[in-house]
Amino acid sequence: MKTNWFRRTSASKANQLVRVPQYLDCKERSTLKAKRTGRCLCGSFQYSFNAEPVVSFNCHCRDCQRATGSVFASIFAVPKDSLTMTGEYRFFTKRGDSGREVSRGFCPECGSRVVSTTEHSPNLYLVYASSLDDPSWHKPAMNSFTASALPWDCMDPDLPKYEQGRPTSG
Repeated sequence: MKTNWFRRTSASKANQLVRVPQYLDCKERSTLKAKRTGRCLCGSFQYSFNAEPVVSFNCHCRDCQRATGSVFASIFAVPKDSLTMTGEYRFFTKRGDSGREVSRGFCPECGSRVVSTTEHSPNLYLVYASSLDDPSWHKPAMNSFTASALPWDCMDPDLPKYEQGRPTSG
């Protein structure tokens, strides 16, 4: 996975350079040897993918808090052409904290959130790590929208924190 250097914005480690994943061009991504799979709570909506995630993070925006019923959403992104979905699903679209549209995909039967798409990255699916059949391999690389983080949220102090979104290359 390619990485770029970005300056941290957290007060405790201001002006420290950290390395975070860069968005990969779809042609540059590596293919997994085995497919990874996931599903909604009731199992009627399932997915599989065979590409390495291009970015992984914990999103602390208020919309992700509300959508998940938790303090953050742990998410990774894969190219749309690497993810296959089966079963019925629907999308709810709303303008997010970034000012851009976010479409959250969910199972109409059980309501589980599984994937999202964004106006900012139309060629990627954002996948909720909690929907993975084996979420143990998922390792978030940063925390985003930390300006909205709840005061009692215990974030990993070793992960970079970005008050507004996540950095992009270019």
